[in-house]
Amino acid sequence: MPSVGLLAGKDTDEVNRAHWQRLADERVVDAQILLTSQRWNAAYHLAGYAVECGLKACILARVDRDSGVIYGAKDFLSNCWIHDLERLVENGGLKVARDGLSSTNKAFQGYWAVTKDWTEKSRYEVKTESQAKELIEAITHEPDGVLPWIRKHW
Repeated sequence: MPSVGLLAGKDTDEVNRAHWQRLADERVVDAQILLTSQRWNAAYHLAGYAVECGLKACILARVDRDSGVIYGAKDFLSNCWIHDLERLVENGGLKVARDGLSSTNKAFQGYWAVTKDWTEKSRYEVKTESQAKELIEAITHEPDGVLPWIRKHW
């Protein structure tokens, strides 16, 4: 059974779990290219979007596993159209897994602490080279980064 798209009612059938996975991978590559080009603000911003896209893939994985989840919370689907990483973790059913890993893996805990501070409003903020590098490292580090963890759940 194909994944339920988060764009139900939109003009596309292509927005599914694979789409969000691909976007996550593409956004992190884009962020790394921007980092190399010394475009700190844009690199920081797109790196956060990579996490957002990955978490939306996780939400669809949860919907595939438990189709009843969309009926359990009145506004479940509309709450998926947010940019709040913590709420996306909750919507993906990943809070317990994230907290458990954070308690046993201090590297992951630190990387999540950096990543959770990203917001969509970062596009209006001035970011330094070190902030952009720190976020991209937190997201991409193998094996303890946030995106490798997300990939295990999408």
